[in-house]
Amino acid sequence: MKILSKIRTLINLALTDEKAWNTSLWNLTGTQSLSGETVTEQTALTYSAVWNAVSLISGTIASLPLHLMQRNGDTKRVADERRIYDVMHGRANEYMTAMAFRETMMAHILVWGNGYAEIDRNGYGEVVALWPIAPNRINPKMKDGKLVYDVNVGTETLTLSRDRILHVPGLGFDGFVGYSVIAMARKSIGLGMALETFGSNYFGQGTHPGVIISHSHKLNAESHAMLKNSLANAYSGLGKSHRLMLLEDGMKLEKLGIPPNDSQFLETRQFQIPDIARWFNLPPHKLKDLTRSSFNNIESEQISFVTDSILPWIVRLEQNYNMQLLTDFDRNFTGRGRYYFKHILEGLLRGDAKSRGEFYAKMFGIGAMSVNEIREKEDMDPVTGGDIYLVPLNMTTLENAGKPQEPKPTPAVKELTPPEKKQGEGGDNEEVV
Repeated sequence: MKILSKIRTLINLALTDEKAWNTSLWNLTGTQSLSGETVTEQTALTYSAVWNAVSLISGTIASLPLHLMQRNGDTKRVADERRIYDVMHGRANEYMTAMAFRETMMAHILVWGNGYAEIDRNGYGEVVALWPIAPNRINPKMKDGKLVYDVNVGTETLTLSRDRILHVPGLGFDGFVGYSVIAMARKSIGLGMALETFGSNYFGQGTHPGVIISHSHKLNAESHAMLKNSLANAYSGLGKSHRLMLLEDGMKLEKLGIPPNDSQFLETRQFQIPDIARWFNLPPHKLKDLTRSSFNNIESEQISFVTDSILPWIVRLEQNYNMQLLTDFDRNFTGRGRYYFKHILEGLLRGDAKSRGEFYAKMFGIGAMSVNEIREKEDMDPVTGGDIYLVPLNMTTLENAGKPQEPKPTPAVKELTPPEKKQGEGGDNEEVV
């Protein structure tokens, strides 16, 4: 009944009232935190730490190359001839690039706990397009022993089967639906938003933080209103906060509240950044908090960002793509090899030429990559003789690295023929040189 009463009130609002069009101000289902701030999936993104965390994770994962791979025995290749490869790597639908779609899906998972998209297939069952659906418009449920999805489209509700919806859930209680991170972190986010509101009011209204002006005599309503307006017009606001205040008729001024430096206002705001980082499993320096960062630990924190923050999401996405976008024939057919999706983490080195060069040097030095493979990753043309794999053993070829060395042949010695003798006069033999 309380919710119905609120709905009736909202219906009667004029368009000049922000609540008539800003749903974040309605507070129908207890979205107001203990700090007094309304925290929803939309309003939480106005808090800089939450926006930074969501945009960082979703943008990083969406920018990684995503390939459809085909494995047949020990050989692997990029199956770029399939229609779904272009959907996930180039263009998700006729209006969205693949990166924009994947970034939107990842942002939905981080904020709402679930990411949904409608799967568009052709007559052969191939995925030809993916269309993201806002999580607040869709409701998964079990019907007749099968998982279906109710999608709100205007005033209608469409029920789509499991094979029509790509659903990637985050951490959840049943494995089907993920928790909303914003709902779980409402207290922490609300505190951070309240601190920003307090800071804005502190500087915008010039209260610093508040005062009481007392008068020795009792004022009537008209005198009280005139005094209040004159003080507000003369001294309220950031540009008037440091003016000299003149009091008449024995009026006294008394400050109220605790000054921001005594209440550790700045320290509390600084603490909220690592608190939000914990909710999104991020190193604090990724949210621009460098208070505890140094040149010695920033590299290890960057590795932690990849292994602890990005890698779990990548595995979750790959497994859901394989399960929901590929058919059983694609995943299990052994005659021509099975298909699977794989993110290329080396894409994180795209902006770091030094680390990329060190990686190539190590892979080339152990015979894992050839010159042409390195050039291909750098979008360079192959060179003649660049397909040879070399190892450090005198830089011999990989095929000859494990073979025993053949003994070198002994040089042949030319035999000297005995000197010929020439019969001379008198019967004596003479040697012919």
